[in-house]
Amino acid sequence: MYFVAGEASGDNHGAALMRSLRESDFDLNFIGRGGPQMRAIAGAQLKNWIGDAAVLGLWEVIKKYGYFRQKFHETLNEIEENKADAVVLIDYPGFNLRLARALRRRSAKRKIIYYISPQVWAWNRGRIKKMARFLDLMLCIFPFEAELYNKSGLRTVFVGHPMVERLRVRKLDIERDANLIGLFPGSRRREVRKIFPILIETAHELHKHRANLRFEVAAASEALASEISDTLADAYLKEGLFRVVTDETAATMQRASVGIIASGSATLEAAFFRLPYALIYKVAWPTYLAARLVVNVKYLGMPNVLANKEVVPEFIQHRAKPNTIVKAVLQLINDPAARDRMISEFDRIVAKLGEGGASEKAARAIVEELGAT
Repeated sequence: MYFVAGEASGDNHGAALMRSLRESDFDLNFIGRGGPQMRAIAGAQLKNWIGDAAVLGLWEVIKKYGYFRQKFHETLNEIEENKADAVVLIDYPGFNLRLARALRRRSAKRKIIYYISPQVWAWNRGRIKKMARFLDLMLCIFPFEAELYNKSGLRTVFVGHPMVERLRVRKLDIERDANLIGLFPGSRRREVRKIFPILIETAHELHKHRANLRFEVAAASEALASEISDTLADAYLKEGLFRVVTDETAATMQRASVGIIASGSATLEAAFFRLPYALIYKVAWPTYLAARLVVNVKYLGMPNVLANKEVVPEFIQHRAKPNTIVKAVLQLINDPAARDRMISEFDRIVAKLGEGGASEKAARAIVEELGAT
């Protein structure tokens, strides 16, 4: 079975899926491309390429076109050479949808399974019918996706969001610190470089309003933590105002009273941990303008998409200004009713994500699909 994941979140979901598949009666051998967590389970035959494969924005993709073209053909050849019976594609649609189409042209028998549906409902619903021609099974993590795909004739299973089972075991019995603000600048170096300077300025302005506030920055890796710490040192800020932590995102979300979070998987994680927050996002202008041409949903943050209304205030691109973010954060600090309303909406949103066990359900669906051959 050949796996392809191209980002840290995909590596996380892929590793959990592999563990569940190991418990099946099938004798499965895992190969492919992913990250350190997947490699720890599959062994050396799975390449850890996420450091180079995880890119952000149109311009970065264009700059690395030659790299992706090479890896695309390498991946196709590896699947053929290893005679993989099934290919499991995890999110990463720019690469994986093209790969699925090429694989179907080469073989009608090989099972092609997609886990973590690409969000084509946001940018091109017409593509769903085309996907039904080259995929055998779609495994969705949001309930409304299953209905969209099943209408196209593609066998689709809603397995729930794997985040639920992962975060449930990370719940802590701790009190929130009323003076602690959590800052979550993203998981990719390029987005952190765009967003973190805005967060620093926002924190500085917040501190003017409330002198007791402190800020905890959740870094996605040691490398990013080092870069964030260097940026803070260059800003000559008050000593002790910021604390940078690594691999403590869940804990920070439970310690802080309010957060400022870059759009991404952390927005749903914060909803799970009932952390009121403001959403921020900023990319290069060519990337933003290109996205505006194709994206046809009202909201960027998944809590807002799932609720179909603005539960969380969004500060995107030119609206990502410290003074406007400060106002939203101060409202969440000073207005208990506003906090409670947001938390109540979070509870309703998280309830839609399933009761947990997404990896086990996904594994069962894959085993059923393999048994159908």
